[in-house]
Amino acid sequence: MADLIQLFRVNSAIGWGGEAGERPRPAAGVAPPRPKLACVEATVRRTLVKSAPELWELADDIGRMEAWMAGLVGAQDRVSVEVTGREPQRRLEFAAAGGAGTRIAIELAERGLGTAVSITARNAHPAAGATLERVLDELAAPERRPFTR
Repeated sequence: MADLIQLFRVNSAIGWGGEAGERPRPAAGVAPPRPKLACVEATVRRTLVKSAPELWELADDIGRMEAWMAGLVGAQDRVSVEVTGREPQRRLEFAAAGGAGTRIAIELAERGLGTAVSITARNAHPAAGATLERVLDELAAPERRPFTR
């Protein structure tokens, strides 16, 4: 019995077959488990001095959605998106194509002399809040339209 206890102490001290103080290693060809990243969710809200139709026209643009998504996932180039929900002038939802898991929801609601805008991003880059603030700034910026005859 004493031999069994001694064997247990030795194996515990050296990590079941390694050097003393060394951590056990996974079998050959097996990667150690990666830590799971926390699900990052960010929401920004602001009332903009634009009508819901004006904001909808800006938001419901695939090129803009792809650029916004790139900012949220930390990519340099535009990221393809799929529209997953659309209620004209009220709600727009889209996700990164290819199953990356990043989703954006934009909600519009008429409020006094403007439109309340709420943007929520799920499974985004940790700096998503700052990116969403830039999206709101872009939506709030005055449109420069040339005069037409």
